[in-house]
Amino acid sequence: MSQQGVPSRVVSDPFRFAAESRSVEGVLVAADLLRLSDALASSDGSVRWRLEGFMVEGAAGSEPRLRLQVEGTLDLRCQRCLGGLEWPLRIDTLLQPVRSGQPIPEDELEDDEVDAIEIDGELDVLALLEDEVLLALPIAPRHQVCEAPKPQGGVSEESPFAALASLRGSHSAK
Repeated sequence: MSQQGVPSRVVSDPFRFAAESRSVEGVLVAADLLRLSDALASSDGSVRWRLEGFMVEGAAGSEPRLRLQVEGTLDLRCQRCLGGLEWPLRIDTLLQPVRSGQPIPEDELEDDEVDAIEIDGELDVLALLEDEVLLALPIAPRHQVCEAPKPQGGVSEESPFAALASLRGSHSAK
């Protein structure tokens, strides 16, 4: 069973969602990703996403899984020149929902393929999507080749510390 669009952006019961092998998908424009606004040079761009649920056989029987796939392009702010940097985004993450208060299974802690996610009631898909995009962003995005911005007029001024260093040098000689 698949649902198009983003009618509510909330999965009311993620465990049942996985047990019934349901999926939801949609497209979000970058402007809707509010927590990313500081990292973006512009709100141009969009991401396609899909969340699907399924069950796998584990040590304790059938266990729910959620797969979140995200693709798109974001216009990040280059940390060197402060201009726009087109950044392709591709996320494919596998999540194991765990009820709030339940311990995370020991085998999951050792498995880097699956991340446990504690869920108390509903699952906010938009918040999950933003979390995963934030985790995927580079720490300091920058172009391969670009120059730092120059001051107004294009001429770099002498650092005020250079004048202090010259004073320090003249006093130490006495």
